[in-house]
Parts: sequence; C-alpha cells; structure tokens
Amino acid sequence: MELQLALDLVNIQEGIELVKQVEDYVDIVEIGTPVVINEGLRAVKEMKEAFPSLKVLADLKIMDAAGYEVMKASEAGADIITILGAAEDMSIKGAVEEARKQGKKILVDMIAVKDLETRAKEVDAFGVDYICVHTGYDLQAVGKNSFEDLQTIKRVVKNAKTAVAGGIKLDTLPEVIKAQPDLVIVGGGITGHADIKGTAAQIQKLVKQG
Repeated sequence: MELQLALDLVNIQEGIELVKQVEDYVDIVEIGTPVVINEGLRAVKEMKEAFPSLKVLADLKIMDAAGYEVMKASEAGADIITILGAAEDMSIKGAVEEARKQGKKILVDMIAVKDLETRAKEVDAFGVDYICVHTGYDLQAVGKNSFEDLQTIKRVVKNAKTAVAGGIKLDTLPEVIKAQPDLVIVGGGITGHADIKGTAAQIQKLVKQG
C-alpha cells in the first residue's frame, strides 16, 4: 500500500517546503489541480527536480485531448497523470497509449461517476494503472466520503490498482485500510496539521502495516 500526499492549496515554493518535511514518509507527491491551474506544469517540473526519488503525480483531470496533455505532463516530469472516468472511452484509451510511449502511468479519477461499478469495469479493461474513488471538496463539505465506493470498485476491478481520495484523516484511516486499496491519497489530513511531519509518520506507519 502506497501513500500519496496531495498538495492542493499551495504555491510551488510552499509545496517544496512542505514535501521537505515529509519526503521520508510518502511515496508519491500530487501536484493538485488548483496548483496546476495557478502555476502550470512548471509546478510538476520543479517538484520532480527538487525530489527526484519521489514519484510525482500531475492531477490534470484530463477530459479531452488526452494524448497531447499526457505528453506535456510527461515532458514536465510527471510519473502519473490523471484523467476523469467521465471522459470519453477514446480519450482514456488515448491517455493510456501515450503514457505507455512515455513510460508513465495513468490514474482514472472516478469523481462524479454515477454508475461506479459499470464504469470501473469498463475503464479497467482499457489498461489504466490506477482507478481512484474520490469524494471532492464540495461533497466532503456535506459529510460524504469515498469509503463505501472503494469497496464497490474493489469488487469489480481486476487489473488496475485501486486508490482512494477525499477527506482521509488519521482517525478515518483504519476504515480505509480495511478495504485494502493499493494507494491512499491524503491532503489536508496531513497538511492541515500543526505537526505535519509527525502526522505523516503516523499515517505512513498505518498504511505500511496495511
């Protein structure tokens, strides 16, 4: 089980300072969509240059022109690139094809997908690397989480690794781990703490114990 740190509400420099504190405890650093919008793919490039031994995920949430966008993120140094499960089949297949060329991986974000089970099965057949259930900020605000969704996709996904994101904190982590995802994505559950390093260490310990 791997741990991914999501950086959503920072600029590049703040992001790098944050990762310095936790680089020993995380496997993947996510350059979140708001950071990409604010800073561009430069954020991915600078993070990868600062931490060459960590995997960097570019959370582009691709919806169209997938091959091109995967190519650009790859050039910037991203190891994993995200596309939306709600995108066209052709787009997801195009993303996978380009990622294979570049030696990169594709994570499909299932945010806002209504029929999770059916779509997870379809997407799994396209050769994607990760399928992620994700409760976005706006739904977290009304008390939703992704834990049940994780169990749904775990039942049907045969090839891809499974991932979970959205509102995961130290106190909800045991419930998540019980469902055995391959990748646990934590943002504010680490970055929102006064003791970022200590929290990351505790979360990593639980994740690695599995």
